[in-house]
Amino acid sequence: MKDLFDYCEFGDLKLNSRIVRTGLWESEREKSGNMTPEIYNRYENIAASGVGLIITELYSLYPRDVFSKYSSTTNYRQFVREAKDLTDLVHVYDVPIFAQLGLVQYNKKTEQNIPVDDVSIEDIRKIQTDMIMAAQKFDYAGFDGIQLGLGNYYFLSRFINPNFNSREDRYGGSTLNRLKFVLEIIKVIKETTKLHVNCRLNAFDGTTNGMTLDETIEVAKILEKYGADSLQITRPRSPQFFTRENKDKNPLIEATEKIIRNVEIPVILGGGAATQNQINNILNETDIEFISMQRPFVADPSFLVEWQIEGNGETKCKTCNNCYWKKTSTCFINRAPKWDVESTISKEK
Repeated sequence: MKDLFDYCEFGDLKLNSRIVRTGLWESEREKSGNMTPEIYNRYENIAASGVGLIITELYSLYPRDVFSKYSSTTNYRQFVREAKDLTDLVHVYDVPIFAQLGLVQYNKKTEQNIPVDDVSIEDIRKIQTDMIMAAQKFDYAGFDGIQLGLGNYYFLSRFINPNFNSREDRYGGSTLNRLKFVLEIIKVIKETTKLHVNCRLNAFDGTTNGMTLDETIEVAKILEKYGADSLQITRPRSPQFFTRENKDKNPLIEATEKIIRNVEIPVILGGGAATQNQINNILNETDIEFISMQRPFVADPSFLVEWQIEGNGETKCKTCNNCYWKKTSTCFINRAPKWDVESTISKEK
């Protein structure tokens, strides 16, 4: 029988468990972008907990992107040095770590959120170059892999989606053509770095004339053929579907299984699990071998330690989604009490 704490392989990587921690917002950085002691402490607690793989909070490609104020960036002078300290810290616990790279809206000078059809070839080359340069920084900083954001409603997910892409050049039309933007990025990353390339991909999107599961399967097969090392399956605005009312009805399980049956690379189920027994049931009743979690690690970065001891653990996350909507890397319910300086001084007197 499979267990979430199995020691297992993930491509060429060795994992201490089947749990993948996926990050999202980074609210504890300094205004300059620098990492703080709180960030290092959080990542060390996650790495020491028994997690298999860590995917960082979002690194925004551009500082003017819509989510850049809620995320980290590679565009400050000390990034490589500070990130190397972070990856070294995580590697002490024999845990691999991927850097999550995202581009939500492409803005140019006074033009904001340029539609996919209006992005010029020159723009495409700029975005590709900037993504490759970010990947090289990740490689220098000691990350084991990169996660490319092809899911949710990020820019690249819209580029590969026929509902948004009606281009008539080599980057539009067929599924392969719509993927060329991404495939060219993957090719250079594989040629110039040692990074494992993971693609975060929508199972389907529900939009008119958008991505169906069948087309996503075709996308997954093409990504594998052209160098992607693994996939993480998600859906647009996924936290809306994982609430206290429907947390036992994960809509991605069947879709993820179908994708798994069509590729040979590892595939991660993206979210929705809340208890140890629920995860083990998924692992043993389906073809799924890896499950990602985000909000449970926000609620308690070390929760897997208790799960290993108790054997029937349940996340402290109440699925209130405040960390998602308010875009923070800290929990609104399970907050550590603040140190009251005046009260402490009074007691000492």
